Amino acid sequence: MLGCTAATTPAGAINSQTATQARTGPEISPPPVTPPTPPGDVTVAFACKDMSGGKTGTTNVIAVRTGEQAGFDRFVIQFDSQIPAYTIKRQSKATFTQGASGQPITLVGSAGVLITLKSTSQETYSGPTDITHPEYAILKEARVVEAFEGTVQWGIGLASPVCMRVFTLSDPVRLVIDFSTNP
Repeated sequence: MLGCTAATTPAGAINSQTATQARTGPEISPPPVTPPTPPGDVTVAFACKDMSGGKTGTTNVIAVRTGEQAGFDRFVIQFDSQIPAYTIKRQSKATFTQGASGQPITLVGSAGVLITLKSTSQETYSGPTDITHPEYAILKEARVVEAFEGTVQWGIGLASPVCMRVFTLSDPVRLVIDFSTNP
């Protein structure tokens, strides 16, 4: 074998452990599996309460994404410059008021979350404004319910009331909301 040497004992016999490693390679343990956590502040925990944050200033929504992970469903809003002032309010129903018309709109699900972004525009956003995921455990529908005069609201229809964690990321700038799929 090229590049492989076997250790020998003083009597000239091949050491059985080294011979096995020479045939199969050294034993390599797989890296430990770490559950997904938010980058940066890994202390962000799921909480069963409304959330708020962000900064005053004008920004644009440029992308919206959803994802299904082990332990949570994720909703992400990406911005062009900064995280705007936001509030995230839990609701006992998936019914929202649609923009200036004031008409009620009911999303898929039995509970809801209303995300309100201030000083924000969706003029540069060309993606879907109604996203459904019947196959997801918790996040069933996400829909723009208002985009008027600097206020953007997304309604989220959930299969049931759940706790959530909220954090922000940079490069690109994103607001991330995870909905726990664990009871």
